Amino acid sequence: MTVQSFGCRLNLAEGDAIAAFGVKATVINTCAVTAEAVRQGRQAVRRAAASGAPVIATGCAATLDPAGFTALPGVVRAVANDAKLDPASYPGARPRRATGRHTRGFVAVQTGCDHRCTFCIIPLARGPARSLSPARIIDQVAALVDSGTNEVVLTGVDLTSFGPAPLGTLVQRILRDVPALPRLRLSSLDSVEIDDALVDALGDARLMPHLHLSLQSGDDLILKRMRRRHSRAQAIAVSERVRRARPGIALTADFIAGFPTESDAAFAGTLALVDDAGLTGVHVFPFSPRPGTPAARMPQVPPAVARDRAARLRAVGDARRAAALAREVGRPQRILVEAGGTTGHTEAFLTARLATAAPRGSIVERVATAATDTRLETA
Repeated sequence: MTVQSFGCRLNLAEGDAIAAFGVKATVINTCAVTAEAVRQGRQAVRRAAASGAPVIATGCAATLDPAGFTALPGVVRAVANDAKLDPASYPGARPRRATGRHTRGFVAVQTGCDHRCTFCIIPLARGPARSLSPARIIDQVAALVDSGTNEVVLTGVDLTSFGPAPLGTLVQRILRDVPALPRLRLSSLDSVEIDDALVDALGDARLMPHLHLSLQSGDDLILKRMRRRHSRAQAIAVSERVRRARPGIALTADFIAGFPTESDAAFAGTLALVDDAGLTGVHVFPFSPRPGTPAARMPQVPPAVARDRAARLRAVGDARRAAALAREVGRPQRILVEAGGTTGHTEAFLTARLATAAPRGSIVERVATAATDTRLETA
């Protein structure tokens, strides 16, 4: 049985859980964040079916279009998100112990989203926001640590909506109640929801000095049309605030290029925000209209323009990343070793290559001796 997960880290965490069911089929855990993501899911289904194995489609794309996925050759059923973690959804499932398919341990602390960004289809696929209990989360983190996992990643659809207590309170409790946890990392955060307790938690060295922010645009009018809840000035203020709490912290962000009605001036504001917020990298999506969302009905930017803007924004982000890598030359790095043993990621989530191999999942300290545009070289 094989599980292939696409999209967010929440899908990775859920894919690990499904893998522990021992399903006698290939499971394609799809994403629907863009039309390209849906296409990749369908392509993966077709490839899996070509091998002759029965295929089960799940995840956001399969939840939104179950009939379309079950119509694909080889698919025996589509499993909706609200049933994907139930072993009864998979014929012949025999739950077994998870084997650690990834270097990191992913813990889903919440799912769903109560916000209605005009470009996003995911709330329809995931439903309203709801959170796991802190006690259950801490048990999962402790179990991962007991199994030898050195880095745990908290993930969710809208991670900062964790409740009823703020996300920062949960983070502080994990760090307190699981003292053997070496590294705790957070997945994407809504900048406007970063709470005081989370800022305070940045003072703990075990919380990794890297935050990935969902910013999407650097223009206030476009942010309003996206129905985002922050302004450009607030994005900059958040970046300054967390740097005061954790000097040297690395910040990266998601952006959409070519959102409907985006002018050249609005895009220029997004380009400038990469520097103004001191980002060390960007994850860029050219806008992809999703049927059923308000943004799909807005005046569209030509696709070629959106792709060009995405390329320009990536180039700015790449330059910022190269500069961040260059600053690390000569400094010691604590690196979590990836599969293969010769590459890994630093605490600031910079890619590093090791001169000598180390066991996957171990944390090694090496000095950065050189930097390319994409990674550190270490002694």
